[in-house]
Amino acid sequence: MDIHKNAKLTPRGREGLVKLVIDSGWSQRQAAAAYHVDPKTVSRWVARYKAEGPCGLEDRSSRPRNCPHRTPRAVIRRICRLRRKDRLTMAEIGRREKVSRATVARILAAHGLNLLSELDPKPPVQRYEHPHPGALVHLDIKKLARFRVPGHRVTGMPRKDSKGIGWEHAHVAIDDHSRVGQIQMWPDETSATAWRALIATVRYFRSLGVRIERILTDNGSCYRSYQFARCCRRLGIKHRRTKPYSPQTNGKAERFIQTAIREWAYGHSYNTSEIRAAELPRWVHRYNWHRRHGGIGGRTPISRLGLSGDNLLRLHI
Repeated sequence: MDIHKNAKLTPRGREGLVKLVIDSGWSQRQAAAAYHVDPKTVSRWVARYKAEGPCGLEDRSSRPRNCPHRTPRAVIRRICRLRRKDRLTMAEIGRREKVSRATVARILAAHGLNLLSELDPKPPVQRYEHPHPGALVHLDIKKLARFRVPGHRVTGMPRKDSKGIGWEHAHVAIDDHSRVGQIQMWPDETSATAWRALIATVRYFRSLGVRIERILTDNGSCYRSYQFARCCRRLGIKHRRTKPYSPQTNGKAERFIQTAIREWAYGHSYNTSEIRAAELPRWVHRYNWHRRHGGIGGRTPISRLGLSGDNLLRLHI
């Protein structure tokens, strides 16, 4: 309970007031003058103390003991049943039960049924991690606009100087176990570009001593093409695809993309998109070798590859 800083009669103050009357023999008028309250207030606290003891000096709820106009429990149960079973709106429930919409809203809020989304809670998030590097690599593509001058995402001002200059595509790969990532910039997201990016990804992870066993992609046309499937077969890689319209299935790649956008693509003001692309390898190196990752206990991604000291010195350029 919030008590005013200048309040005279806190529970401890009431006890001192009552003891002046009972123990010290003060009159109620004298005690009221000492505490700057009305004599009726002194009489009330003295009567409570005599009847209940020290417990009578505590604050009581202002809720009435009887409420003749309270909504019957049977009506409350019907309102909750109509909401939970029939998914009716508050206005419709009010019309059926002949109560106001405000009453229905109050009852549903008290029972946690005021939001329809609460009736069908989302399934719990299933987190997983493959046992060793290369067991699964997530692939995805992020479309980025090209520009001649810094755009509104960085400056906050709308610019039209880069209108019609086109797009570039960031082909993203991230290892499920270690979180080692790679980003390549390509001019499109065709099937030919997708399998070329996959070969470059395989070479990059092979340089770190990691053999890719399987990959996980979305259902984009480039990943469903015959050329991409043939490339996976030749490389001996199993290809898995996510559930349609479920980007959370490929959540590690989505999170990696958001980190890259925040820290690299739109984290600084680049004069042109070419300068931004030139900065990408340095950012990827910093992400893999120096940036601590919260999903792996605050370690750097490269530390989970199990490389020896000699290999670390050879690869760290």
